Amino acid sequence: MKIKNVKKFVRSILIILGIAVAITLLISKATLSHKEVEYKIICVSEGDTLWNIAKDNQKFNDYYKDKDVRYIINDLMKVNNLNNSNISINQELLIPIV
Repeated sequence: MKIKNVKKFVRSILIILGIAVAITLLISKATLSHKEVEYKIICVSEGDTLWNIAKDNQKFNDYYKDKDVRYIINDLMKVNNLNNSNISINQELLIPIV
C-alpha cells in the first residue's frame, strides 16, 4: 500500500488517536485528583431510603456535589456491597466524604 498524501494520512492517524484518548478518559473511573477518600458511617433509621440518603448527600456532601441522585445511589450501593437499594433499620452504611 502506497500512501499518496502523507499529510492527510498523519492527520487521520492523529484524529483517530485523539478520539481513542478521549474515549479512554471518559470511560476511565480513575480520577486525576490525589485526594484520599474518607468515609463516615451512618446508621439507617426508620423511614430512611437510599434515595433520601442520596438526596441529602447531594445537597450537603462535597463528594457528591453536582452529581445525579441515581449516580449517588449506584455509588452507595457499590461502596456498601449492596445488590439492590433495599436497606434495613440499624444497618450501617459507609458514605464517602472528602
